[in-house]
Amino acid sequence: MIMATCIDHASAAGRAMHARAPSLILLGALVVLSGCSPEVDSTTPQPRPVRTVTIEQRAAGATVTLTGRIEAEDEVALAFRISGRVLENDRKLGDRIEAGQVVARLESQNERNSLRAAQANLVASQGQLTQARNHFERQDTLLKQGWTTRANHDQAKQALQTAESQVDAAEAQMKTAYDLVSFTELKADAPGVVTAVGPATGEVVQAGQMIVRVARRDGRDAVFDVPSQVIRMAPSDPRITVNLTDDPKVSTTGRVREIAPQADPVTRTFAVKVGLNDPPPAMRLGATVTGRMEGDSVPVIEIPATALTKANSQPAVWIVDPANRTVSIRNVDVLRYDPARVAVSGGLTTGDVIVTAGVQALHPGQKVRLLGLEP
Repeated sequence: MIMATCIDHASAAGRAMHARAPSLILLGALVVLSGCSPEVDSTTPQPRPVRTVTIEQRAAGATVTLTGRIEAEDEVALAFRISGRVLENDRKLGDRIEAGQVVARLESQNERNSLRAAQANLVASQGQLTQARNHFERQDTLLKQGWTTRANHDQAKQALQTAESQVDAAEAQMKTAYDLVSFTELKADAPGVVTAVGPATGEVVQAGQMIVRVARRDGRDAVFDVPSQVIRMAPSDPRITVNLTDDPKVSTTGRVREIAPQADPVTRTFAVKVGLNDPPPAMRLGATVTGRMEGDSVPVIEIPATALTKANSQPAVWIVDPANRTVSIRNVDVLRYDPARVAVSGGLTTGDVIVTAGVQALHPGQKVRLLGLEP
């Protein structure tokens, strides 16, 4: 009896729990859904730390450094004035020669034969002139005494004039032949140093062909291949400092003496010759030198290269508003670039605060914290 009563109570409890199960499941689902809903971040973004610099304007000039070579201020190519076969040309590079010294010779046999023929022709012409002069003098005396005719006198006078002309022509021919003989010897017209040697002994050369090139001792030039933009920005009559590349202690100064009127067709640069003032002996012909030119001193603004970024496909920098510590982008005009510094010609003014580190992670209106100025 007692066991039957317990069974009835258990059955009743099971039916009640089964009736409440849907409510419990619904309540659990609501709890789970409420736990999966996103949380709203109500905290304020932290200011991004950046490094800055305040713009200052100072006077500076662009320094241009180029590499060049030492050349003679006056260099000439010596050549024969006639064609022929080289009889002697034993000059070597670096040989020193004096004015009037013979540096090369041509075979002169033909020219000497021509000279002897001209000399013989002159002697014959002079003999004919003597005979014609004597005949004219006799005819002139006879005419005055009435022993000859005017026709014979005129004929003798004409023969005399013809003989005089033949002598003049023979003298000219002999002078030409003498010059041709002298042209077989090539002489230096000024002291200098041999910088190039042409055809050797035994070769046949043409008139005007270079035999030796001589650098005269009048002075030295430092020659540089200069881009056109450097020539445009150079000040008037700049003072150039020139140093030996392998020994910078060897130094001198100079002024621009000549600028090539036409650019090199390959490099598109202009050859600029700088006349050196008292060049040291160590600055020998062909030595490699370094030239430095200081540009005009003008007010410029220089910023670190790390501050430069790009906006609207143009160079730009981030400007910090000191009042509210926000940044804005501003385009600038770049005058020249350097690995560490950038010269700006427009877009910035004295007192502007620009970002120099962290420029790639900023956006307009973003708040920043200035490193070194704020805790």
